[in-house]
Amino acid sequence: MVLKAAPKAEVFSLRTPLLSGGRTNKVLAQTELLKLRIKVYAEGGENGLHKHNDEDHAFVILQGQATFYDEAGTPTVVGAYEGIMIPKGAFYRFASTGDENLVLLRAGAGRKPERGHRVGTQGRPLTREENGHVDGTPIPGRFFGG
Repeated sequence: MVLKAAPKAEVFSLRTPLLSGGRTNKVLAQTELLKLRIKVYAEGGENGLHKHNDEDHAFVILQGQATFYDEAGTPTVVGAYEGIMIPKGAFYRFASTGDENLVLLRAGAGRKPERGHRVGTQGRPLTREENGHVDGTPIPGRFFGG
């Protein structure tokens, strides 16, 4: 008989480099059902309107300000220590609209495979380019979280 190991708690840190340009997206911890990420944007955001068909997720603003837009283009401004819940199937995009790096904690639950999870308005997976991805450039010695 094979015994299955009991799950163990996992400690993670929110410390992440601040950026002079672009954005970063780092997985902090994950299980089969839940994934936590810390994301930093020097500018821009997730600029392509998209949805996740199999994942509810939330963004908590740790630093800066973000403006989220729904399918109709309605803006919702979310500031530091506030959050927004995005249910699966809801279209959205967002941009950093503050005067400092946007630092987000992202929690997602329910996602199946990684590939093809971000679907654009045309019903096909959204590419990194369509989503406005620009690799982040860390500022030497500058961090969020210590």
